[in-house]
Amino acid sequence: MVPFIDVMLVLLIIFMVSAPLLPTGVVDLPSVGKARKAPEKVVEVVLEDGDRVRLRVNQKDVDTLAVSDLAARVKPLQDEAAGGPNAVPVIISASKDVRYDAVVHVMDILQKAGVARVGLSVRTNGG
Repeated sequence: MVPFIDVMLVLLIIFMVSAPLLPTGVVDLPSVGKARKAPEKVVEVVLEDGDRVRLRVNQKDVDTLAVSDLAARVKPLQDEAAGGPNAVPVIISASKDVRYDAVVHVMDILQKAGVARVGLSVRTNGG
């Protein structure tokens, strides 16, 4: 038993000496930045549940429709609101009760339709 304790103490000392010499990994985490100026016009897609969405342009309700009809409705709204293709950002909002895969599904539909500048609405606890 005594040789086993001696071996463990030697290993402990070796690890204590070598631990500070090991390189530490640095992880670059993404951060949420704040825009300098809010966009003047925004197309917002609000997920009410997994199958229905509400469209808002400049914070005014425009339409409520099924997710399957979303791409055909958002692309023209985005283009006509600014007078050019993909000039207006599209923001996806959802309550905490909506499943995350529904949000990803909406993002996928918009991406396949060629809608650019898609973002997620983020609320911070501070304000």
